[in-house]
Amino acid sequence: MAMNEVGLGEALQQARKNKGLTQQQLCQVTGLSYSTLAKIERGAIKSPSVFTVAQITSALGISIDEVVGSVPSKTLTNQRKTAKNGVKFVYFDINGCLVRFYYRAFTQVALDSGASPEQVEEIFWRYNSEVCSGNLELEQFNKKIAEKINLPGFKWQEYYLKAVSPIKETAEVIAWATQYYGLGILTNIMPGQIDDVIKAGLIPDIQYDQIIDSSKVGLIKPDPAIYELATKRAGVSPEEILFVDDERANLTEASKQGWHTLWFDAFDTEKSAQKTRDALAFN
Repeated sequence: MAMNEVGLGEALQQARKNKGLTQQQLCQVTGLSYSTLAKIERGAIKSPSVFTVAQITSALGISIDEVVGSVPSKTLTNQRKTAKNGVKFVYFDINGCLVRFYYRAFTQVALDSGASPEQVEEIFWRYNSEVCSGNLELEQFNKKIAEKINLPGFKWQEYYLKAVSPIKETAEVIAWATQYYGLGILTNIMPGQIDDVIKAGLIPDIQYDQIIDSSKVGLIKPDPAIYELATKRAGVSPEEILFVDDERANLTEASKQGWHTLWFDAFDTEKSAQKTRDALAFN
């Protein structure tokens, strides 16, 4: 991006303040994470993508030219690529795509509690949708499971972080794709887990243009409403989105919305990562 990035951050910060918005309020409107917006405003993110800048300026009711001054807006759009299949924005799921799934956590919980792995898993899934949709607080989720398996002080997030591991092939695709495409996360996940996996180095700590966190938006895949929200926040048409997920039901609904979809096989991550690159190939 041919501009003074710190100057851009300062300009965006001033525009936000002129509108009387706090960083938290702007994040709620745009769907950006607080950490991403804060880094942009202080110039820590060296090259904020055109998608993110456009999302911010649109929410503030100003044009991109108003914050970049004399730099032509085409300088920004030169970063943007369109894949051969028309894709401009790609969403990734987390569990099974960015990290290897957490099933071995059930075994460890079973060992610590004396319950069977099957019993632990059955209880977990009984409440999983509630906590991932934000209808059940994580503290209450932990309490319910602790009571049923007689394991005082149980905290699922601790077992989860110890059980998952990064999928390096996907991380490499993301590092490449973020240079050319809008990039986001669309995931069914518990409160705070996205921040946890980023801090733990389990998924790339980059500037995601959008993070659709089920526990924050109050919707879970494959509810059609979450895809409609994700489309709106991506700022592109449905046929310009690629969705990478390891659950067929989630992909089926995305396809009904007009998205391109790609099933990620967590048992063959190298092949799945290559398929993702192929789906994002441009001339």
